[in-house]
Amino acid sequence: MSLPIEDYALISDCFTGALVGRDGSIDWLCLPRYDAQSMFGALLGTEDHGRWLLAPSDPAAHSERRYEGDTMILVTTWTTDDGEVEVTDAMPMGDGRADLVRRVRGIRGTVRMRQDLRIRFGYASAMPWVRKDETEHPPALIAVAGPDAIVVRGSALRATDHSHSGEFSITAGETIDLSLTWFRSHRHTPSAPNVEKALARTRDWWTRWAEGCEHDGPYRSEVVRSLLLLRALTHLQTGGIVAAATTSLPESFGGERNWDYRYVWLRDASLTISVLLAHGYDDYVDHWRDWLLRAVAGDPSDVQIMYGLSGERDLTEREITTLPGYQGASPVRIGNDASTQFQADVIGEVMLALDHGRRNGVAETRLSWALQRALMGYLEEHWHEPDHGIWEIRGVPRYFTHSRALVWAAFDCAIRAVEDHALDGPVDRWRARRDEVRADIEAHGFDPERGTYVQTFGSTDVDASLLQLAQVGYCDWNDPRMLGTVRALETDLMRDGLLLRYHTENGVDGLPPGEHPFLACSFWLVEQYARSGRIDDATALMDRLVALANDVGMLSEEYDVSGRSQVGNTPQALTHLTLVRAADAISDALGVGHAPTRSVVHQRR
Repeated sequence: MSLPIEDYALISDCFTGALVGRDGSIDWLCLPRYDAQSMFGALLGTEDHGRWLLAPSDPAAHSERRYEGDTMILVTTWTTDDGEVEVTDAMPMGDGRADLVRRVRGIRGTVRMRQDLRIRFGYASAMPWVRKDETEHPPALIAVAGPDAIVVRGSALRATDHSHSGEFSITAGETIDLSLTWFRSHRHTPSAPNVEKALARTRDWWTRWAEGCEHDGPYRSEVVRSLLLLRALTHLQTGGIVAAATTSLPESFGGERNWDYRYVWLRDASLTISVLLAHGYDDYVDHWRDWLLRAVAGDPSDVQIMYGLSGERDLTEREITTLPGYQGASPVRIGNDASTQFQADVIGEVMLALDHGRRNGVAETRLSWALQRALMGYLEEHWHEPDHGIWEIRGVPRYFTHSRALVWAAFDCAIRAVEDHALDGPVDRWRARRDEVRADIEAHGFDPERGTYVQTFGSTDVDASLLQLAQVGYCDWNDPRMLGTVRALETDLMRDGLLLRYHTENGVDGLPPGEHPFLACSFWLVEQYARSGRIDDATALMDRLVALANDVGMLSEEYDVSGRSQVGNTPQALTHLTLVRAADAISDALGVGHAPTRSVVHQRR
């Protein structure tokens, strides 16, 4: 059975990532991209669905782990009665290959180590043909199934019932390097990586990247780790940013809320870009904007809310029966049918990110502004239609107040582009539409009896996404209507000190009721508290939230308070980017924030 979600750590080469368990087992790995088929799938099943275990033979061995400085290199220290050993896991950067290296170094005494390697390509649907290359010493193991192949080197392994295992001893001062390299099966077997050089190059790459972070404040370490995770989720070549590294980790056991998050949501990617911009990473705007131009190319009426890492459009959702699910939670889904939904807020998030870039001096190009003009033309025609909203409801489309506010923000950004940056556009028409959207929200999306904005037009329910109204500049942080909304959220959606997204019992999402607090919502509340003067409440909630991260600073999508465990796909980009925003808000309130010109706060016009 797979470990608790919080027992996993991510290593990454900014193309894909592996989840390494506290027990030394790599239980999830898709090569060569995040959205490829898994070859290690034990996370969504058992060891027989694919894994690579490397740990002491002593079952009583104790492990402690950490990332090596500000990198994505994982270091696990194992202690036994006979000695101590250190295992360094990394996916090397900058070699143009799909490598995974595991360095074992003896620290004290002698430790007996064991390996258990089970290769299962195609979401555990393809048992590979395996052979040994006796020309290498020790013999390399080569596994092939269809288009995929890997070569494993470093220590002798023996075949036993569709798995390969082996043991070796390591003494103080000794180093043994293991490696796995993926390659296309019709190509020649690649040479062995130089692990020493690969680790040095990878260490330097991540360290130099992290040094560019502009942030001061009490949560700097959490901010840097979150930014590193966001970078790891960003494809090095295409610029696409996946929402998480995994699929089908359940939001609630026994339910339908198991989704594939290994794709690029325009919303999540836009928010990530704004956060990177706010911390000195200006060059990511151009990279992501180029990705956006390729993905959205063509008729703006065909725009999707998500794409593949290279801009693929066909993300048809299907169930995979070869993986039984995380601790038996099914179904396991591949693809995501939300890609066909209309979510009116998405264009607003894109426009906000690009507006943020302009305000930070990122030059607009002829093609990029033409794209934004096209998106605004599409929004002018469709803004008044009901949509599926930020939470991607699978029920009847509704008029979500949050969606309308992001439509307002899209027009506001377009107007600012003309007024402040001398770009061309029908600014008078956009002003009229912006005013029309606001009037619609105030007439139908506000409950005057409770003094709160509401989830959908005409309803009395609230939704944590309403906290974004101040973030995008629709209203001020201290606006009485915003403060009334905060009071309603605290009354209606706080559970054990954390904020739910909405009441699933109201049936608005078309799914069975029941889920755990969505961590991004609580981080939004921290930001609201800090920017409206409630700094003590902000720091108290922030301290509680960062304490929910695992031992290496990773957070998933939700948190089960009663079970004291992380829930949902991991690491979740939205969780980590909202953590950064919350930390920025607290730093600004304390007067130790990053440069105001880089702030992700939008001012009301």
